[in-house]
Amino acid sequence: MVKSNLIRRTGPIALAVFAASLVWAQPPDPGPVIIPKETIRLFDGKSLDPFYTWLAEHGYNDPDKVFTVVDQIDGAPAIRISGQGYGGIVTKKRYANYKLIVEYRWGPVTWGQRKDRTRDSGILLHAQGRDGNSKADFTGPWIRSVECQIIEGGVADFILVGGYEPNGEIIRPGLTARVRKDRDGENVFDPKAAPQRFVQGRINWYGRDVDWADKLGFRGREDVESPYPQWTRIEAICDGGKITYYVNGKLVNEGTESTLTDGKLLFQTEGAEIFFRRIDLEPLR
Repeated sequence: MVKSNLIRRTGPIALAVFAASLVWAQPPDPGPVIIPKETIRLFDGKSLDPFYTWLAEHGYNDPDKVFTVVDQIDGAPAIRISGQGYGGIVTKKRYANYKLIVEYRWGPVTWGQRKDRTRDSGILLHAQGRDGNSKADFTGPWIRSVECQIIEGGVADFILVGGYEPNGEIIRPGLTARVRKDRDGENVFDPKAAPQRFVQGRINWYGRDVDWADKLGFRGREDVESPYPQWTRIEAICDGGKITYYVNGKLVNEGTESTLTDGKLLFQTEGAEIFFRRIDLEPLR
């Protein structure tokens, strides 16, 4: 265990205290990219062994027990992510060409500046590069990736997350999607629209409410996500450069020609308690 040498000076007093108190471990070598040949259960109902922890404030440590396994949520074991802080659990291995199946439900706890705002989380797919690379000094909560957003009213939005290289260069993922503009000029998936190329920003799922509001418990008129606190099923099919999202069995978003086609998966803590009872990677049929 060594102190981080990745933190650059931004404020002498605050950063000195931060650096002096922060102890970092190192994640394991991810090895070669894995293409599932049979179902890989990233959650076996018992442990978080396939994952390591990343938190912007604590690096590879989790002193507040943000990520735990609980015995009974609606009669079954689940991963509890408390929502405290910003970061996630990250797979130790890299994966490509799979169908991710996730079953989640929200908990009642919210935190900090998001205490009265929409419950928010997400899954970063094809995550690449050094942990924390969403900031140039590698102390960010995220990593370069294509996000499957999980937020009340916006489940399965695409978010393209850029990440920095050690030389200071930022690399942004690219994705092509068929979109239309809604009343407010936001990009919304529409399978009948012309394809457009994106290297940053958000691509809303097809039914995201144009009057979406960042308030706790928001539910849009066409929302496919199950009502709180029921379980919701997400399927993310990653087939080469094509990424397709289903929510509760319904196609809601799709992108093609992704510049990222393999990587780790990161499950976020972002201000709201969330439970996962299933995280499977199935081979493409």
